[in-house]
Amino acid sequence: MQVIEWREGTLLFLDQTRLPLEEVVIETDDEHVVADAIKRLALRGAPLIGIAAAYGFVLALNKVSDPSKIPAAIERASVLLASTRPTAVNLFRALDRMKAAAEASLARPLHEFKIQILNEALALHREDESMCMAIGEYGAQLLPNAAVVVTHCNAGRLATGGKGTALAVIARAWELHKLKHVYMDETRPLMQGARLTAWELQRLGIPATLMTDSTAAFLMQRGLVNAVVVGADRITRNGDTANKVGTYGLAVLAKHHGIPLIVAAPTSTLDFELVNGSEIPIEQRSGREVTHIGGIRIAPEGVDVYSPAFDVTPGELISAIVTEKGVLRYPFRDAIERLRPERLPAV
Repeated sequence: MQVIEWREGTLLFLDQTRLPLEEVVIETDDEHVVADAIKRLALRGAPLIGIAAAYGFVLALNKVSDPSKIPAAIERASVLLASTRPTAVNLFRALDRMKAAAEASLARPLHEFKIQILNEALALHREDESMCMAIGEYGAQLLPNAAVVVTHCNAGRLATGGKGTALAVIARAWELHKLKHVYMDETRPLMQGARLTAWELQRLGIPATLMTDSTAAFLMQRGLVNAVVVGADRITRNGDTANKVGTYGLAVLAKHHGIPLIVAAPTSTLDFELVNGSEIPIEQRSGREVTHIGGIRIAPEGVDVYSPAFDVTPGELISAIVTEKGVLRYPFRDAIERLRPERLPAV
């Protein structure tokens, strides 16, 4: 399953809005198509939109034929792609990295310049694939034998450049014969659990059961689950974590029932600039995503809608944050600070 792929000057990606009923691949050489795909969630998942933005940046710079116009093209591409979604920090990290690579290569001949920035995007993609594998290895060790796991939203191949984050943990545990079963929240309003995670787990041959978001409480009350594993879109310096809306409620339930909540995310999801979760910008989505399902209205005309795409789980509700560098434990501040890249000053 190729979720995103660079091929001879064009970007190919799976349109996730069409899953699971259709597997539609979009091929484009236009950065505006990539930006629109990120906005409308045809491309989604924090690591994946960072990768997509990097490739979109390459597409934009590939159109430049006059070297004197490169700086303006860099700025236009950065603004376009940065405006797509505000919460996932991976997007902005990827664009910062692409801008730095481009600016460092300005003195090169145009052909070499374009090769250099493409190589940077390809490297970012490969690195994410490796990070997913490491996250899977570290995370699987945290699960008990015969683990029964609840997961929310989708943090698998469809959300990353590799095997996923939360689903990499789950898949590796299955390979190690440590996993018994997975329960998936449907993840309202856009049903990423029902549409995407169910689709992925079926393909992996992992036994899984779909449930409504509100069923998780009853499942825990009956003692039918012993771990919760989710992904993340942004993690602040104290471990507060933004993830798909509904994650905070799941975390509160897990804490009440004494069930560990494991967050799986690459270090590119760590935001060293933000002190705590109150500073995370939370994307507000169209009310239509709540009032309609499959294009069919399910709510009264004119009803008011509140539709944040994400919520924030306080660090004290999280048992462990699994990164490609290892497992972080609460309190997270010192452990996260040690992962700060040297180029980023302390704040």
